[in-house]
Amino acid sequence: QLINKFRKKIKKGAVISSWSQIADPNLLEIITHERFDCATLDFEHGIFSIENLPNLLRVLEISKKLSLVRLPNKNLEICRQVLDTGSDGIIIPNITNDIELKRIIDISILPPKGKRGVGFSRTNNFGKKFKKYLKSKTQPVIIAMIENLKAIKNLKKILSVKNLDAILIGPYDLSASMGIPGNFKNKKFKENLKFIKTNCKKFGIPCGLHLIEPSLKKLKIYKKQGYKFIPYSVDTVIINKAIKELYNNK
Repeated sequence: QLINKFRKKIKKGAVISSWSQIADPNLLEIITHERFDCATLDFEHGIFSIENLPNLLRVLEISKKLSLVRLPNKNLEICRQVLDTGSDGIIIPNITNDIELKRIIDISILPPKGKRGVGFSRTNNFGKKFKKYLKSKTQPVIIAMIENLKAIKNLKKILSVKNLDAILIGPYDLSASMGIPGNFKNKKFKENLKFIKTNCKKFGIPCGLHLIEPSLKKLKIYKKQGYKFIPYSVDTVIINKAIKELYNNK
């Protein structure tokens, strides 16, 4: 079971995810390399819709890769749609407090534990596997993004929320909220990263950080630093870099 496998691995070591911004099944099939543990579809900054999600999920199902969707916002209806379409989990952007996180987790889990809507959908084969679906005790993977100074202020309460699988730091938005967009060498930014990671360890919640640059050297550094969930680069970044190399980076 992919979700249980994900949870076991993220507790013991690092989970490496691909990251897609382009909604094309053929590209996703190429990007989904065997070394990736799972795949993330970026609905916030990528070109995605609910209509093209099923075909993308089919690619991942055939490849036996766990599927995560970074939601475009904290809209509850979109969250329900993504899960009903068959995503194994969600990455929730810009969580700033425990209340909004609890609300989203609550509608992501089936009754009696949660308040997720019950009905025929792709996730239960449009009713063919409805009984098995209702009896399933497997809950979707829930990852909350920390990308704002407000979240750091409320971090301990956020980390106390039940059924949270991991934290993912959004470096660009976090630095932007500090007034230093993209300045990852800033001392205060580094201090905030350390604060988040230290508290995640205290609460037993895996901490992740998105590595945008396709650098194997930096990936190894992130692993050494103790990050447990590492989205590794982005499909668009990988393509842009490959095109530059065609002309010797000129």
